[in-house]
Amino acid sequence: MDDHPIIREGLTHLLHAHENLHVCCVAGSAEEALTAVACKPDLAIVDLSLQSNSGLDLVRHFRQHHPTLAILVLSMHDEALFAERALRAGANGYLMKLGATEHILNAIREVLAGNVYLSAAMHEKLARTLTTPTKAPTSAIANLSEREFEVLHLIGLGFSTREIAEKMSRSIKTIEAHQANIKQKLGIRSGKELMRFAIQWLEGQ
Repeated sequence: MDDHPIIREGLTHLLHAHENLHVCCVAGSAEEALTAVACKPDLAIVDLSLQSNSGLDLVRHFRQHHPTLAILVLSMHDEALFAERALRAGANGYLMKLGATEHILNAIREVLAGNVYLSAAMHEKLARTLTTPTKAPTSAIANLSEREFEVLHLIGLGFSTREIAEKMSRSIKTIEAHQANIKQKLGIRSGKELMRFAIQWLEGQ
Protein backbone atom coordinates (compact mmCIF):
# COMPACT_ATOMS: atom_id res chain seq x y z
CA MET A 1 0.00 0.00 0.00
CA ASP A 2 1.12 3.55 -0.80
CA ASP A 3 -0.64 6.90 -0.49
CA HIS A 4 0.51 8.03 -3.96
CA PRO A 5 -1.81 6.78 -6.75
CA ILE A 6 0.89 6.90 -9.44
CA ILE A 7 3.19 4.66 -7.41
CA ARG A 8 0.36 2.22 -6.64
CA GLU A 9 -0.63 2.02 -10.29
CA GLY A 10 2.95 1.66 -11.50
CA LEU A 11 3.74 -1.08 -9.01
CA THR A 12 0.51 -2.93 -9.83
CA HIS A 13 1.30 -2.79 -13.55
CA LEU A 14 4.84 -4.03 -12.95
CA LEU A 15 3.73 -7.00 -10.84
CA HIS A 16 0.88 -7.98 -13.16
CA ALA A 17 3.45 -8.32 -15.96
CA HIS A 18 4.68 -11.49 -14.22
CA GLU A 19 2.41 -14.53 -14.46
CA ASN A 20 3.25 -15.89 -11.02
CA LEU A 21 2.40 -12.61 -9.26
CA HIS A 22 -1.10 -11.21 -8.73
CA VAL A 23 -2.15 -8.01 -6.95
CA CYS A 24 -5.38 -8.87 -5.14
CA CYS A 25 -5.93 -5.47 -3.46
CA VAL A 26 -4.48 -1.97 -3.18
CA ALA A 27 -4.90 0.73 -0.54
CA GLY A 28 -4.09 4.41 -0.22
CA SER A 29 -4.25 4.66 3.57
CA ALA A 30 -3.82 2.53 6.67
CA GLU A 31 -7.59 2.41 7.12
CA GLU A 32 -8.08 1.09 3.58
CA ALA A 33 -5.29 -1.44 4.10
CA LEU A 34 -6.93 -2.86 7.22
CA THR A 35 -10.05 -3.51 5.16
CA ALA A 36 -8.26 -4.68 2.01
CA VAL A 37 -6.24 -7.32 3.85
CA ALA A 38 -9.47 -9.31 4.08
CA CYS A 39 -8.57 -10.66 0.62
CA LYS A 40 -5.88 -12.66 2.49
CA PRO A 41 -2.77 -11.80 0.46
CA ASP A 42 0.51 -13.68 0.84
CA LEU A 43 2.45 -10.41 0.88
CA ALA A 44 1.83 -6.81 1.89
CA ILE A 45 3.98 -4.01 0.47
CA VAL A 46 3.83 -1.08 2.90
CA ASP A 47 5.00 2.53 2.61
CA LEU A 48 6.27 4.19 5.80
CA SER A 49 4.94 7.67 5.09
CA LEU A 50 1.16 7.62 5.35
CA GLN A 51 -1.09 10.62 5.82
CA SER A 52 -3.15 9.14 8.64
CA ASN A 53 -0.50 7.37 10.70
CA SER A 54 2.90 5.71 10.64
CA GLY A 55 3.49 2.85 8.24
CA LEU A 56 5.41 1.09 11.01
CA ASP A 57 2.24 1.09 13.12
CA LEU A 58 0.52 -0.70 10.25
CA VAL A 59 3.39 -3.19 10.03
CA ARG A 60 3.02 -3.93 13.75
CA HIS A 61 -0.74 -4.42 13.34
CA PHE A 62 -0.26 -6.81 10.43
CA ARG A 63 2.38 -8.79 12.30
CA GLN A 64 0.15 -9.10 15.38
CA HIS A 65 -3.11 -9.94 13.62
CA HIS A 66 -1.79 -11.67 10.49
CA PRO A 67 1.35 -13.50 11.70
CA THR A 68 1.87 -15.49 8.49
CA LEU A 69 1.70 -12.43 6.22
CA ALA A 70 4.98 -11.53 4.52
CA ILE A 71 5.66 -7.79 4.79
CA LEU A 72 7.94 -5.76 2.55
CA VAL A 73 8.47 -2.08 3.36
CA LEU A 74 8.92 0.12 0.29
CA SER A 75 9.97 3.62 1.32
CA MET A 76 11.62 6.85 0.23
CA HIS A 77 13.41 6.99 3.59
CA ASP A 78 17.09 6.05 3.86
CA GLU A 79 17.38 2.39 4.79
CA ALA A 80 20.39 3.16 7.00
CA LEU A 81 18.01 5.04 9.32
CA PHE A 82 14.70 3.20 8.98
CA ALA A 83 15.35 -0.42 7.93
CA GLU A 84 16.23 -1.66 11.42
CA ARG A 85 13.09 -0.05 12.87
CA ALA A 86 11.01 -1.69 10.15
CA LEU A 87 12.43 -5.14 10.92
CA ARG A 88 11.84 -4.67 14.64
CA ALA A 89 8.24 -3.70 13.89
CA GLY A 90 7.76 -7.01 12.08
CA ALA A 91 8.71 -6.40 8.44
CA ASN A 92 10.47 -9.13 6.48
CA GLY A 93 12.30 -6.76 4.18
CA TYR A 94 13.09 -3.13 3.37
CA LEU A 95 13.52 -1.62 -0.09
CA MET A 96 14.08 2.02 -0.96
CA LYS A 97 11.89 3.44 -3.72
CA LEU A 98 15.03 4.72 -5.44
CA GLY A 99 15.99 1.17 -6.37
CA ALA A 100 12.52 -0.34 -6.48
CA THR A 101 12.27 -0.99 -10.23
CA GLU A 102 15.52 -2.93 -10.30
CA HIS A 103 15.14 -4.88 -7.07
CA ILE A 104 11.41 -5.20 -6.29
CA LEU A 105 10.93 -8.65 -7.85
CA ASN A 106 13.93 -10.11 -6.05
CA ALA A 107 12.78 -8.53 -2.78
CA ILE A 108 9.29 -10.01 -3.17
CA ARG A 109 10.66 -13.49 -3.91
CA GLU A 110 12.97 -13.34 -0.90
CA VAL A 111 10.34 -12.38 1.64
CA LEU A 112 7.80 -14.84 0.18
CA ALA A 113 10.45 -17.55 0.60
CA GLY A 114 10.67 -16.69 4.29
CA ASN A 115 13.94 -14.78 4.06
CA VAL A 116 14.84 -11.25 5.14
CA TYR A 117 15.50 -8.82 2.31
CA LEU A 118 17.93 -5.92 2.76
CA SER A 119 20.55 -4.37 0.51
CA ALA A 120 24.10 -5.68 0.84
CA ALA A 121 25.15 -2.36 2.38
CA MET A 122 22.43 -2.60 5.02
CA HIS A 123 23.35 -6.19 5.88
CA GLU A 124 26.91 -5.00 6.49
CA LYS A 125 25.75 -2.05 8.60
CA LEU A 126 23.63 -4.28 10.84
CA ALA A 127 26.52 -6.69 11.24
CA ARG A 128 28.75 -3.81 12.39
CA THR A 129 26.05 -2.63 14.79
CA LEU A 130 26.02 -6.02 16.52
CA THR A 131 29.75 -5.79 17.23
CA THR A 132 29.86 -2.09 18.23
CA PRO A 133 28.94 -0.85 21.75
CA THR A 134 25.74 1.24 21.78
CA LYS A 135 26.34 4.96 22.26
CA ALA A 136 24.18 6.96 24.66
CA PRO A 137 22.70 9.34 22.02
CA THR A 138 21.71 6.36 19.87
CA SER A 139 19.93 4.79 22.84
CA ALA A 140 18.01 8.03 23.43
CA ILE A 141 16.98 8.17 19.77
CA ALA A 142 15.60 4.65 20.08
CA ASN A 143 13.03 6.08 22.52
CA LEU A 144 11.58 8.43 19.91
CA SER A 145 8.22 7.57 18.38
CA GLU A 146 8.09 6.85 14.66
CA ARG A 147 6.76 10.34 13.89
CA GLU A 148 9.40 11.97 16.10
CA PHE A 149 12.10 9.90 14.43
CA GLU A 150 10.87 11.03 11.01
CA VAL A 151 10.81 14.68 12.12
CA LEU A 152 14.38 14.40 13.45
CA HIS A 153 15.45 12.90 10.14
CA LEU A 154 13.91 15.76 8.16
CA ILE A 155 15.43 18.37 10.49
CA GLY A 156 18.83 16.82 9.85
CA LEU A 157 18.24 17.12 6.11
CA GLY A 158 17.74 20.86 6.56
CA PHE A 159 13.96 21.19 6.20
CA SER A 160 12.16 23.96 8.08
CA THR A 161 9.19 23.35 10.36
CA ARG A 162 6.78 24.49 7.66
CA GLU A 163 8.41 22.26 5.03
CA ILE A 164 8.29 19.27 7.38
CA ALA A 165 4.60 19.94 8.03
CA GLU A 166 3.93 19.94 4.29
CA LYS A 167 5.94 16.77 3.68
CA MET A 168 4.21 14.88 6.49
CA SER A 169 0.75 16.35 5.76
CA ARG A 170 0.53 17.68 9.31
CA SER A 171 -0.10 21.10 10.83
CA ILE A 172 2.81 23.30 11.91
CA LYS A 173 1.58 23.04 15.52
CA THR A 174 1.76 19.25 15.34
CA ILE A 175 5.34 19.36 14.06
CA GLU A 176 6.26 21.86 16.77
CA ALA A 177 4.82 19.48 19.35
CA HIS A 178 6.95 16.66 17.93
CA GLN A 179 10.01 18.90 18.10
CA ALA A 180 9.27 19.72 21.75
CA ASN A 181 8.97 16.02 22.57
CA ILE A 182 12.23 15.28 20.78
CA LYS A 183 14.07 17.98 22.72
CA GLN A 184 12.70 16.68 25.99
CA LYS A 185 13.65 13.05 25.26
CA LEU A 186 17.14 13.97 24.03
CA GLY A 187 17.83 16.58 26.69
CA ILE A 188 18.10 19.39 24.14
CA ARG A 189 17.19 22.95 25.14
CA SER A 190 16.84 24.95 21.93
CA GLY A 191 15.82 24.66 18.30
CA LYS A 192 19.35 25.50 17.11
CA GLU A 193 20.81 22.81 19.34
CA LEU A 194 18.25 20.34 17.97
CA MET A 195 19.19 21.20 14.39
CA ARG A 196 22.89 20.81 15.16
CA PHE A 197 22.26 17.45 16.84
CA ALA A 198 20.13 16.19 13.93
CA ILE A 199 22.76 17.14 11.34
CA GLN A 200 25.59 15.51 13.33
CA TRP A 201 23.46 12.41 13.88
CA LEU A 202 22.79 12.01 10.15
CA GLU A 203 26.45 12.54 9.30
CA GLY A 204 27.37 9.77 11.72
CA GLN A 205 25.11 7.18 10.07
